[in-house]
Amino acid sequence: MSLRRSRRGRVRDPEGGGGGAGVMTLFHFGNCFALAYFPYFITYKCSGLSEYNAFWKCVQAGVTYLFVQLCKMLFLATFFPTWEGGIYDFIGEFMKASVDVADLIGLNLVMSRNAGKGEYKIMVAALGWATAELIMSRCIPLWVGARGIEFDWKYIQMSIDSNISLVHYIVASAQVWMITRYDLYHTYRPAVLLLMFLSVYKAFVMETFVHLCSLGSWTALLARALVTGLLALSTLALYVAVVNVHS
Repeated sequence: MSLRRSRRGRVRDPEGGGGGAGVMTLFHFGNCFALAYFPYFITYKCSGLSEYNAFWKCVQAGVTYLFVQLCKMLFLATFFPTWEGGIYDFIGEFMKASVDVADLIGLNLVMSRNAGKGEYKIMVAALGWATAELIMSRCIPLWVGARGIEFDWKYIQMSIDSNISLVHYIVASAQVWMITRYDLYHTYRPAVLLLMFLSVYKAFVMETFVHLCSLGSWTALLARALVTGLLALSTLALYVAVVNVHS
């Protein structure tokens, strides 16, 4: 069997070596797909939503996500031009991040249309919202990029980042549910508002931090995971306190 060396220095097999490469790229895509989507499926099954037949409720939450994102894009395209390099526009990026408040409004709209316990409303809104974001923003890049000939870690990072987004939307939904309770004690309200503020501007803070410190992709992903984890633990502690007080 003769082997030929390509221009880039890789060894090629002219008699069928491409078949093995195709299997490896398909295997890489399968790994990325499983890492991105299986946590959502496991969350749906283990949270009890499947027992309530909440699938179409999650679909409705996803449709609401699409409508909110369309409104956000139209608003940003109208009032905020795209930053094209040069000096980092701190104020402009902060104002753009403020538009993410629309996500909280959308989550509140989804939860207000669902009847049931608080944890049911939170999980339906969060899972539907996060799944819609996963499909719209990561499905095509994974399908096109992860099946490429050359291996790239960015698709593994993209899959891990989708899991962080799921946690983020569960946290945001819990915060919205707490702040909209009419019987929420006034002592808890400042803490909930602070956590909501941090959730809205978390992406802006992380982007600014990565830009100023010139962090690598893995370091930035780890930092986002740590910040999201801290917000999740803080929100969970506050959620347990609120539920116990009103139980």
